Amino acid sequence: VGLGKTHLANAIGNAIVDSDPNARVLFLSTDSFTNQLIDAIARNRTQEFKNRVRRMDVLVVDDIQFLAGRERTQEEFFHVFNALYDSGKQIVLTSDKFPNEIQGVEERLCNRFGWGLVADIQSPDAETRVAILRRKAQAEHISVPDEVMSYVAAQIDSNVRDLEGALTRLTAYASLNRCELTLDLARKLLATSGGKSPQEVGLE
Repeated sequence: VGLGKTHLANAIGNAIVDSDPNARVLFLSTDSFTNQLIDAIARNRTQEFKNRVRRMDVLVVDDIQFLAGRERTQEEFFHVFNALYDSGKQIVLTSDKFPNEIQGVEERLCNRFGWGLVADIQSPDAETRVAILRRKAQAEHISVPDEVMSYVAAQIDSNVRDLEGALTRLTAYASLNRCELTLDLARKLLATSGGKSPQEVGLE
């Protein structure tokens, strides 16, 4: 969660369109797929919906784990997947779990999800976390001392979303209180907002 899967999926779709402007690429979240299917069922246009999806050259579906517990949606997606696969079309799926770890999704679907390349996206290392913070600070035209960014990167190692959120909290606090964003301030704020607990160091 929060490692940029949705951004990566969008980038894949955009790269395909850039290389082939005639490519038919459809990007959907699993919720959107489900809602469009429900709407099609209500209007007696289920086949029209399925035909539209099957005409795509590339189908990108985000957060496929949300198929869990949706039996009708799983059934329809199963047939869409098969039709695209049999036609040699490209299917890109994102999930916060490996295919064999998704609970509440039919085994036949999970097996198919594992047919292609499974790319495991890991949390960024410390150097990458600092680079992400620098890029965010530059994009928002805010000045953040290097020591503060290094400290935030060391404290927040769960995911990119939490990392950027921590920097946003710090800069917002400093701006609202019209104070300088210092390492001491960062330590104080992160200690009360979910960062790692600072270790006490004793001197003998």
